[in-house]
Amino acid sequence: MGPQRFPRLAALLGWLLLGLLLGLLLWPYQALSELGFRLQRALWLVPQPQPLLGAALVFSATVALVFLAWGPLASGRGGGTGPLLALDRVPEAQRQAAEALWLQQLSLATQLRRLPLMLLTHLGGLAVGVESPSVALGASVLLAIRRRWPGLLLLASLPPQLVAVIGGAAGLGAAFRSPLLAVAYGLEELGRRSGLPLVLPALLLAGSGTLLATRMGQPARLPGLDLGPLEPHLWGWAALLTLMGAAGGALFVRLLLPVAAWVKALLGARRLLGALLLGACLSLLALASGGLSLNDGSLSLAAALSGEPVGGSLLWLWRLIASVLSLALGAPGGLMHDSMSLGALLISPLQGLRGLDGSDLAQLAAVAATALFAGAHGCPVFCAVFVFTLQGDPALLPLLLLVAALATALGDRWRGEGWNDHQVESLLAAIPGTSASP
Repeated sequence: MGPQRFPRLAALLGWLLLGLLLGLLLWPYQALSELGFRLQRALWLVPQPQPLLGAALVFSATVALVFLAWGPLASGRGGGTGPLLALDRVPEAQRQAAEALWLQQLSLATQLRRLPLMLLTHLGGLAVGVESPSVALGASVLLAIRRRWPGLLLLASLPPQLVAVIGGAAGLGAAFRSPLLAVAYGLEELGRRSGLPLVLPALLLAGSGTLLATRMGQPARLPGLDLGPLEPHLWGWAALLTLMGAAGGALFVRLLLPVAAWVKALLGARRLLGALLLGACLSLLALASGGLSLNDGSLSLAAALSGEPVGGSLLWLWRLIASVLSLALGAPGGLMHDSMSLGALLISPLQGLRGLDGSDLAQLAAVAATALFAGAHGCPVFCAVFVFTLQGDPALLPLLLLVAALATALGDRWRGEGWNDHQVESLLAAIPGTSASP
């Protein structure tokens, strides 16, 4: 064995061990998500629900969240992926002026300040998931190690934006126990300029991280289904749901941007009134939906992806409003699971139609979830892989990739500026002389 192979083996072992640490650090996030689902079932979905108690919890947690997120814990507001995306996209000429600020926002101290907000988010069942906080945690952990022990794994030789992208991609992949998801997200969303150098480290980190990451807070994670390819009698429905999903994703973002601006203005001027109003709205939505507007929608998404009933057609509207308000008020999360859940709910009018059985509905739910997710988010490969990760039917993956590509093309045309693009532009606008590059 040549002398150069020892450092390579040591680096390989180091990445694998670091992935195990990342998997352990994700436990609090997954436990908080699990707490939200347990409260949702206990207060809203058991044979004898307690909706008034549930609504009171939603209201009080939302009010407390608003006061902390727009006050002493403001740095922990939102999912935390904005600085990570901005690091990768900032023009080179302005990178030095911006890096120090954004790296501070990706510090472990910021992630600790986000934890109380996440606790209130899941106590109140606000309609966000743990995807974005998991990404921010992974980036923060790797950046902290680079600052404290720069010689470890030769991290000092890597630019900080690449280190952040590797950690962020691995954080998402470990949280959802899918190294493939980590690579797709890293290449297509987080690291558009970082490219192939992120692939091997992200695979190693996410792969070993899945060994210790738990399944808590992931009721939508299904065993691998064997539904087979889409039958010809479903092709027309799939095409229609692709169009509806792309339009729904565009609508989601077109509503979110102005509502977020309105909420920011309201809370900046009259925080108490805004907190009470937002708490009341989310509580009423929970009552109207029987609790299904709460959390990230995984309960209805899991049902849809397995061919089970998903609720009435009005649930789509309640979830759309709840998701928009939750993101707009700064709950620590992103729109990934919300988009998939909204898409899957598009099949609700098809329930009970003659000629469509549970397997057919499960396939169409995957198509609709992928279409709305891609229409809202872009990144077709990542969107298709995420739905595939949740449903686990390999026969559908080629179709989901096609659906995601079509929905992304339509969504880019219909929605205009994306949610992530909006956050990056806001960060870049705060640095004199910068603007996001195409």
